[in-house]
Amino acid sequence: MPTATLLRPATDADVSRLVTLNNASVPAVPVTPADDMTELLDASSLALVAVDPGTPEDPLGFVVALEGGEDWAGENYAWFEERGLDHLYVDRIVVGEKARGRGIGRLFYDAVFDAARTAGHEVVTCEVNLNPPNPGSLRFHGRLGFEERGQQLTKGGDILVAKLAADVSNAHAPRGPLTDLVPA
Repeated sequence: MPTATLLRPATDADVSRLVTLNNASVPAVPVTPADDMTELLDASSLALVAVDPGTPEDPLGFVVALEGGEDWAGENYAWFEERGLDHLYVDRIVVGEKARGRGIGRLFYDAVFDAARTAGHEVVTCEVNLNPPNPGSLRFHGRLGFEERGQQLTKGGDILVAKLAADVSNAHAPRGPLTDLVPA
């Protein structure tokens, strides 16, 4: 039986493991070297890792989110900023393959929505790949109440993403499946 999962702040000591987890999840997230991961963590307003209580030094997954209005150069973040949304942007959530199915993604989003509510934001934003397709993530985000706000070709036109947002006041209110967004 799995033990309870705890969330704790990400630290510099976690960077190597976060890079390993992140890069094992490509193409759902971009390849990220250690220096870039450190920069992302430094820019974030929320960076948490999930751990088992018996091994708190060994992250099972992580979430990184940024406040709207930050000076962050990411093209996905910029898309939301250009639309003037009052948002908390989820740059990425990664859960290691062996830890999937334990509700860690939901725990991360509970923390994200709590942070967004505390900061007074209207929405939580993120993107999910349409091509290459990530239907599991689309279903998951649909169950949490995310709705599509647009689409964008990224990475020089190699990746098509759905831009998603969920109202903080209706956090986790299911809106229906987003699986119809996956291109044929």
